Amino acid sequence: MSESKECCHKSKKRSEKEHKDLLNRLSRVEGQIRGISRMVEEDAYCTDILMQVSAANAALNSFSKVLLSEHIRTCVADDIRQGKDDTIEELVATLQKLMK
Repeated sequence: MSESKECCHKSKKRSEKEHKDLLNRLSRVEGQIRGISRMVEEDAYCTDILMQVSAANAALNSFSKVLLSEHIRTCVADDIRQGKDDTIEELVATLQKLMK
């Protein structure tokens, strides 16, 4: 898989499989959000809505984990191999924001 030198800063070339997987995950989350909206419109019971919100949050967290993992394996690893140590600081800052 060929990577852009600027993969962590502006854009990243993803394999067809990775691209498709990420978009499928986001489509599922999008569907869950639409379902939650319908539940509110239909005056569904609060607990039922909250359970769906929890499921959507879990799906979005799973998406983030997959994306972060791929980022570390490709962009971060490539930059470290090229001596770009500032990428480590960028990763640390990103992780700190994600853990708030």
